[in-house]
Order: sequence, then structure tokens, then C-alpha cells
Amino acid sequence: MSSTARISALLCACLFALTACGGSTEKTGESADKAGKADKSAEGYPVTVTSCGKDAKVPAPPQRAVSLDQGSTEILLSLGLADRMVGTGTWTDPVPKNLEKENAKVERLADRYPSLEKVLSKEPDFVSASFLYTVGKGGVADRAKFDELNVPVYVSPSDCAGKDNDGGGDGKRVKTLTMDTVYGEVRDLAKVFHVEKRGERLVADLKSRVTKATEDIDASDATLLYWFANSDAPYMAGCCGAPGIITRELGAKNVFDDTHEEWPQINWETVADRDPDVLVIGDLTRKSQSAESAAAKIKFLETNPATKNLTAVKKKRYVLLSGQAMNPTIRTVDGIEQVAAGLRKFGLAK
Repeated sequence: MSSTARISALLCACLFALTACGGSTEKTGESADKAGKADKSAEGYPVTVTSCGKDAKVPAPPQRAVSLDQGSTEILLSLGLADRMVGTGTWTDPVPKNLEKENAKVERLADRYPSLEKVLSKEPDFVSASFLYTVGKGGVADRAKFDELNVPVYVSPSDCAGKDNDGGGDGKRVKTLTMDTVYGEVRDLAKVFHVEKRGERLVADLKSRVTKATEDIDASDATLLYWFANSDAPYMAGCCGAPGIITRELGAKNVFDDTHEEWPQINWETVADRDPDVLVIGDLTRKSQSAESAAAKIKFLETNPATKNLTAVKKKRYVLLSGQAMNPTIRTVDGIEQVAAGLRKFGLAK
């Protein structure tokens, strides 16, 4: 069978499966929140959630969800929905220890973007993503393609709220991001799967952790730099994305808070001029760019002529974060906790 024929067959199969899924749901209400199942009556459905300018109309509680980015995947796993997931994709880090068992139940379709064919082979009835480009040109497939198949797609609002994605790259923030947008994503996904109580418990836990991490901390004299990846043309955090949340919660200063680009590529000479007190560096396990791991980044920093004399390098003031903690996800809270601990350790927080 030709590739075109295979895809056509898969599209037909997916449409047939979606029709079947729409009429085969289980228990909703209080018992649904406990058991994570849906009722054949699908009470309260369809549910519509709006993300990144488009409505996703979900006809029944999803039973075959595919999550195309790690941030979205970890929200679904944290909501106890592994039994209703049939695939994941686009990974930068291992999952947290508390999610390892649940994550092992769900097939990883690809470390990066799975093909549309691979996604459709799982007969999804709901697709979630953390970034617009995952369901855009160069990603898995455009949202319009999923629309044609009647597969509802939800994209994290944190990739669009107060953000201009039309200029290329990782976009530009025109409005400061806050954790409220991340909490909104949790609530949206909980609503889609009719596990709203679980969503509220997760949000309450995240808020409690932020409060505890930032209690009585004053890091107003500390300057930070966030390096995500790439040693040749490094991606540093601008003012207003997830690293901005971390910085503001701790009262510190990002040395590149004068740029609204999400992850501008900045040369090392400019970094040396800013000379941050602390380097917050991404410890990634993916291998798509240079200097992905923290070990590779630190080796570069300590041997490169432009960086080896930085204050943070000479004093070894490094805070290592997962890539997910540096993206607007529930693990941004991990970032708040770890940077706060680092500032206290370095004597830079009052």
C-alpha cells in the first residue's frame, strides 16, 4: 500500500473510531471524578474550551487522548488520566519520580514530534499540546488537519496569552505571563475529562508550594541569567515567560529583562557584559542542539574565554533546572523552589 493510501485509510479509521467513541462513554458526576471514567449518557457534554483563539468542542469525556508535548502530558498524568491516554510525544526530560509509574502505562510515540500517521494510528478522540508550533507548520500537523477529522485540539493558553507568535522563533511576550495562566490550563483539561475536583486539588497543591518557597525571601539584590540550550548561539530567557515567573516570585532580577522575546539568542560577549550573579541552566536529556545537558553547559562555561571569568562561573553559582521547569508548565513551580533554594545556599536571599 502506498504512503498516501495508508494515510487515507488511517483517516477513515480515525473518523470511524471517533464516531464510535462519541457514543461509548462511561460514568460521569461524582463517581467519574473518583474513577476517571465517563458515563454513556455523557452528562454535561459537549464541553467547549477555548485555547489560542480557537474553540475545541469535546463531545464526550476523552478515552483515547494523545498529548503531543511533555508539559501537557505531565498535567494529564498528574490528574490521574493515564488510563485515558494512548500516546505522548516531544520530550526534553524524564518525568518526575511521582509520575514514573503512570507514565510507563502510556506509549511514547516519539521523543520529538510523532508523525501524523503515527498519531492517527492511535485513533485519538482528543489531542493536547503545549505549543502552537507543535500543531502548526513544522510540527505534527496543523490544527486545521485535526479539525477535518473532528479531533478536538487544545493548546496551552500559556503559549498565546499576551504573546505574539507571528514574528518567528519562540515568539515575543507583549504581556507578562503568570502562574494563573498555567492554573487555567489545569482547570481546562480537568473540565475536558470531567475530573474538576482533581484539577482544583492540583492547583491548590501548586499554589501552596509557591507560597512555601517564596515565604520571607528577598532576593532583590540578585541578578539571574537563564540559559536553556545551545552553546553556539545560546537561547537565554527574556523578561516575561516562565523564567520571568520564577524571577518575579523571588523578587530577583533577570539580566535580560529588557527583551520581550521568549528565548532570544544572545552572544557570549553580551552575557559577559551583564555578568549575572547566578546562572540558571537547563539540564536537558534531548540531543537536538549543542550543550543540552547541564554538564555540557558547565564544561563550556568554565573553558570558554568569554565566559570563564563570569562572576557566577568563578563562584560556581549554578542552579540546574529541567527544561520543563523553564517552560510555562506545572513544573515551573519546581523552578521557583529550586532557584529559591539556590539563592539561599549562595547567600543571595535575605
